[in-house]
Amino acid sequence: MDPQQIMTAFAIRTWQQVVARIGNLCSPLSEDQLRAEIAPGKNRLIYLWGHLAAIHDAMFPILRLGDRLHPELDLPFVSKPDRSMKLPTAAEIKTCWDEVRSELVSRSATLALHQWFERNGNVSEAEFDLDPTRNRLAVLLSRTNHASYHLGQMMLAQQPNAERNRS
Repeated sequence: MDPQQIMTAFAIRTWQQVVARIGNLCSPLSEDQLRAEIAPGKNRLIYLWGHLAAIHDAMFPILRLGDRLHPELDLPFVSKPDRSMKLPTAAEIKTCWDEVRSELVSRSATLALHQWFERNGNVSEAEFDLDPTRNRLAVLLSRTNHASYHLGQMMLAQQPNAERNRS
């Protein structure tokens, strides 16, 4: 494998691991457990899970892999803060999460190595010529970083309250 192949395979595998950890953390939780706050007065697990589902759904057009599956997630999970409107149920979020993850894995697997280094869907050819780091792989890396940040928050909500309050 050449360095580009190694880097791309590593980035894809890392994204898949982070997404799997989030799914494994949230999927088995009850509706009540998902309503736990990451810290007093802060976002709840259910909101963060829906937020990540919406952000990953938005990756389809950015990666130029087709249309979004669940654009309806934007209003409750991107445009509005937690507790500002009624959220979908945990079962609905899980369904969206699973569909988006599965389809992203499937569609991204069709990309040849060189295609990961092509422009992302948010930049024009002219912008990309000026800054070739605005490619598909960079999007995957930034979304992995974003998901990892929220995974850390979600893990805080899993700690007993007494333990959280000591730190």
